[in-house]
Amino acid sequence: MPIVLIVVPDALSVENYANKMALLTDHRLLITGVLTEDSLAFSIARRALEEGATVALSGAGRGTSLTRRTARRLGEVGDIIELDVTKPDEVAAAVDEVRRRFGRLDGLVHAIGYAPPTCLGGGMFTAPFEDVATAMHISTYSLAALVGAFRPLLSESTALGGASVIALDFDGTRAYPMYDWMGVMKAGLESLGRYLAREVGGDHIRVNMVAAGPIRTVAAKSIPGFAIFEDSWDERAPLGWDVHDPSAVADTAIALLSPLLRQTSGSIVYVDGGAHAMG
Repeated sequence: MPIVLIVVPDALSVENYANKMALLTDHRLLITGVLTEDSLAFSIARRALEEGATVALSGAGRGTSLTRRTARRLGEVGDIIELDVTKPDEVAAAVDEVRRRFGRLDGLVHAIGYAPPTCLGGGMFTAPFEDVATAMHISTYSLAALVGAFRPLLSESTALGGASVIALDFDGTRAYPMYDWMGVMKAGLESLGRYLAREVGGDHIRVNMVAAGPIRTVAAKSIPGFAIFEDSWDERAPLGWDVHDPSAVADTAIALLSPLLRQTSGSIVYVDGGAHAMG
């Protein structure tokens, strides 16, 4: 009689599958970038709460009051953590606050991006270096700053497969009209994600990008000519695309934050209806 060997990887996985627990049960997450209800970060936070996670939100500068008002629509997320990624003291204080609340961190969502107006819509020869540097600091370097600062807490994750870091991205492999220097920042973010995945993988921390198609958010409205994306993306995407529906992006983020994709790191996961692959 043949012997069938069943390998059970972890007691937690058995419990999840046997009892059909929510995907993020007992996960403790920090989600940045929630401003209004149309923020992609808001949709991710809402889905994370539905999947059993405990969530903390961060806000920066004058936007913190807006984050605080929006957070009321999510339910129990505690006080907003002030976190301006350009201020090392605030980053350090945020780490201390997350340590006090959670003791560890199972997931981090980087949904931070900003470029001065000169960096968008005017071509590549308009913005002075100071503005490009600002865009780089906030939109790209900040991912390294946060992963480095929160690395000790992420390495303490008790989740199956370890901790997960995801960064919201927009296809950095092509040059899009009007996107200009922000496109360069996204390309840098994608490369940075691979290097970070290499560096922190030994601590059981995975780092991935979610390259979303255009969604009508506050950030999108600041891009000159955003209507160009709205009008053409649905036609280019073989699966079609709805700029008003962030649900597929949020669901993908949840999968990456969960143990389901625990062996995926250094990757760009496209959620754009397939448009990135078309000629």
